[in-house]
Amino acid sequence: MTETMLMPVVPTTDRTIVRRVLLDSAYALTAFVLAIPSFALVVAGVASGVGTIVVAGLGLLVLVATAYVARGLAHVERVRLRSMLGVDAPHPAYLRARPDDRRVRALLTPLRDVQSWLDVLWCLIGFATATFAFAVAVAWWAATLGGLSYWFWERFIPRGPDNTSLAELIGLGSTRTADVLLQTAIGVVALLTLPVAMRIAAATHAAVSRVLLCSRVELMGRMVRMEESRDSAHRAEAQSLRRLERDIHDGPQQRLIRLGMDLGRARKQLSDDPALAATTIDAALAQTRETVEELRALSRGIAPPLLVDRGLAVAVREMASGQAIPVDVAVDVPALSEAAETTAYFVVAESLTNIAKHSQATRARVALAAEDGRLLVTVDDDGRGGARVAAGRGLDGLRERLAGVDGTLVVASPDGGPTRVRAEVPLG
Repeated sequence: MTETMLMPVVPTTDRTIVRRVLLDSAYALTAFVLAIPSFALVVAGVASGVGTIVVAGLGLLVLVATAYVARGLAHVERVRLRSMLGVDAPHPAYLRARPDDRRVRALLTPLRDVQSWLDVLWCLIGFATATFAFAVAVAWWAATLGGLSYWFWERFIPRGPDNTSLAELIGLGSTRTADVLLQTAIGVVALLTLPVAMRIAAATHAAVSRVLLCSRVELMGRMVRMEESRDSAHRAEAQSLRRLERDIHDGPQQRLIRLGMDLGRARKQLSDDPALAATTIDAALAQTRETVEELRALSRGIAPPLLVDRGLAVAVREMASGQAIPVDVAVDVPALSEAAETTAYFVVAESLTNIAKHSQATRARVALAAEDGRLLVTVDDDGRGGARVAAGRGLDGLRERLAGVDGTLVVASPDGGPTRVRAEVPLG
């Protein structure tokens, strides 16, 4: 079983321990109450349906009715899992008949749904685990309550001349005191082990319920999220390419065109006015330096060499040192995958670019830390705020990029500031 299929960790305070024991006990005891009608109805329904399936399709109708009964009982179990044990028990999206389905096909839709048969299987297998949970709960509570109160009701037990107590059988003596002390000791041991016993009883039945009633819908949910992440990654890549194309067209391409024109003008000026030609050449050199710097800035959005060669911490510190305002950097991360490093780098790069362009901030801070299997990237500034995740803007592309690696982006930027951009990226 995976860890998510088991119970939450037992709290440590006395009040919550008592509450947990009572809820586990209630779950284990009522499991048997639900399992009896579940087992009886489903066994009778399946047997009747299979036995009469050749009688003009009557058996199919019985099986359909049995599937609906199993669905209802499974729904009750999911409610019990959520309310008594506090575990996630999502409700599945059962197969529905399509508008163009014929009447017979639409009627038999529950029998074409895998989850319906898993519900039926739970009604059968759950009877065994519910019986185990019920037996453990009854035995432990009987030992606890009976042992601790034995000193009181022992005097009312009729005893004959041949009566032999448990204490006498194991050699502790035939006195009433020995018998009471032994039974009380059993009650104390049962009381101390009661939380563990109830947790085992509840977890055994709940694990089977989770596997049969919830694992398929969770798997389908993960598949949907993976498809959404893949689509988000494709959209983010397309946006990045379009943005890079626009930036190259509006920046370096225009500068290079102007550089060619300046050099052509300088060549004509060499014979007539060398001094003016030298001035034109100096301006062209300055234009060349600006173009190189702009190309370097654009290259950070493609594949920053420093990130590949020396890692995320060095690349982020280098990026921060080149900003127009002071940027404090705090990095405490383990070895990361290439995807996680690249995504975190782009989060910082986009955030610092927005700060330089729009925030009017005087100081910023970048923090990267690992927590609970995820990389936390936080960028703060003391600017004017008002940053929003709008379609087609930089932060929206950043959100799409994060969604492509199953990450999240939260932007807190009230008008007047300050602004915090917080991203979470899976470490794997």
